[in-house]
Amino acid sequence: MEDHGSHDSTRRSYDTVAENYAAGFRDELAAKPLDRALLACLVEQTEPGTTIADLGCGPGHVAAWLAGRGASTVGIDLSAAMVAVGRREHPAVEFREGDLLALPAADGEFGSAVAFYSIIHLAPSELRRAFEEARRALRPSGLLLVSFHIGSEVRHLDEWLGHKVDVDFRFFEPSDVAKALEDAGFAVETRIERTNYASEVATRRAYLLARRT
Repeated sequence: MEDHGSHDSTRRSYDTVAENYAAGFRDELAAKPLDRALLACLVEQTEPGTTIADLGCGPGHVAAWLAGRGASTVGIDLSAAMVAVGRREHPAVEFREGDLLALPAADGEFGSAVAFYSIIHLAPSELRRAFEEARRALRPSGLLLVSFHIGSEVRHLDEWLGHKVDVDFRFFEPSDVAKALEDAGFAVETRIERTNYASEVATRRAYLLARRT
């Protein structure tokens, strides 16, 4: 697979925090009713018999939630350590190591896909390419559900979950993400914003549901 050197620090950072991250986020969906509702909506609209991809899946808790609702799921993540944790904790999910810009997936392999807070590690110039890759891996009319923090700032962390890291968290304006989706061949069908839940970092969050055209 093509190597994306600019993502090496992100990969190393997530490798470093994988065990702590998995422990902290394992049950996070239990406190996020809107996220669960949108994921359930995705399951309901996914073509029966097809697979849902979790792009930037981390330790696989979202993919596992989907699998628990009867979906066939594949989790894809940049971090080998995250993939290893996912395979250990969620045997019902298939995991693959891979970059959002070069997904380890066949053309039209997935019925739908979710990318929860994974585009936040991409540069703005990489959004369209990532969405083009998602489109390639989706069946015709497949859905992509994307979430991210709203804004224009970049938050850099040198320490995270008790470990030294080197990772940027990028915020995006919904209109910019929507344009990148449309430029990549999607039609945005739903846009939702919310404030953070009490257990979350204090940011506004956006969700875009887009259909492959």
